[in-house]
Amino acid sequence: MKIGIIGYGNLGRGVEIAVNAAPDMELVAVFTRRDPSTVSIISKDVPVVNINEVADWKDKIDVMVLCGGSATDLPTQTPEYAKLFNVIDSFDTHARIPEHFANVDKAAKESDHVGLISCGWDPGLFSLNRVYANAILPDGKDYTFWGKGVSQGHSDAVRRIEGVKNAKQYTIPVEAALEAVRNGENPELTTRDKHTREVFVVAKEGADKARIEKEIKEMPNYFDEYNTTVHFIDEDEFNKNHSGMAHGGFVFRSGRTGVNKENNHIIEYSLKLDSNPEFTTSVLVAYARAVKRMYDEGQRGCKTVLDVPPAYLSEKSGEELRAHLL
Repeated sequence: MKIGIIGYGNLGRGVEIAVNAAPDMELVAVFTRRDPSTVSIISKDVPVVNINEVADWKDKIDVMVLCGGSATDLPTQTPEYAKLFNVIDSFDTHARIPEHFANVDKAAKESDHVGLISCGWDPGLFSLNRVYANAILPDGKDYTFWGKGVSQGHSDAVRRIEGVKNAKQYTIPVEAALEAVRNGENPELTTRDKHTREVFVVAKEGADKARIEKEIKEMPNYFDEYNTTVHFIDEDEFNKNHSGMAHGGFVFRSGRTGVNKENNHIIEYSLKLDSNPEFTTSVLVAYARAVKRMYDEGQRGCKTVLDVPPAYLSEKSGEELRAHLL
C-alpha cells in the first residue's frame, strides 16, 4: 500500500513513523509548501516534493494522508486533494464536520475516490465509543472529557493569530465534574462546567497582547464557551516547560436498564497519551488501510470512522482476527 503525506509538522512526522512500522505500507513521498531542500525527514530514499507538483503523483499513491490544521488548511485541502487521490484527514472542528463532510463527499464522488475525514481519537475513537454506548444503553447520558493535555488543533488556531510567535493550549477537565459522572450522579453539565482551557503564548516583539488575548478568548468553536486563561511567556520558558505533547481523555455513558430502571451502568473509555500527534497519526494510518480496502471494493465518496468495519483497520486476515482477537 503506497502512502503519501501532505504537510510535515508533528502530524506528518508521526504518520511517517507509523507507516514505517506497518508491514503492508510504503511511504513514497512527502509533500510540503516549504522549500523541499529545507525539510529533513526520517526515511532514507523517500523524496520530499513541493506541493505544486502533487498532481504528477496522481497514479502513484494509494492513500494521501493530510496533515494540515483544521482551522484553515483542511477545509480547503481535503476537498482539493480528494480530486486527485484517496485521502484521509484529522479534521477536528466538531461543529463544522457536517459541512466538511459534504464538501469532501462531492469532490470524492465526482473524481471516483474515497475520502475519510475527522479521524483520530476525538473525533475518531471516542466517536465510536459514543455510538456503541448509545446503542447499548439508549436510556442514559453521554459525557466526554479531554485532558489534561495539549490540543494540537487549538494550539494551531492560536498560532495563526496575528502577533503570535508560538503557542501551546492545554485542555483541563474540571475534577469535580469528572468525579460526579464517574459516581453515577448524572449531572447536567454545560461546556464551561466540564473543562477549562489554559494557553501559553510567545508574542512577537511589539505585538498587541491585549488584542491577542481577546481574540483567543472570543474564538468561536475553540474558546468562546470556556473559561480560558492566557499566559504570555518568553521563548526560553516556552521551550523549557511546554515542549511536550501529552494528552488524553475520557468518554462516559451512564445508563439504566430494568423494568423500573433499577439497574445503573457506566461505560468508561479512557486514553492516556505521551504523544498526542504520534497516537493520532497511528489512528490515521490504521484507517488509511481501511480507505484502500473500501476503494478496492468499489466504495466512493466521503466516509467517517463510523462507516468502517473494525476488521478493515488490521493487516491481519479475518481468520487471524477471529482466532486471536475475537
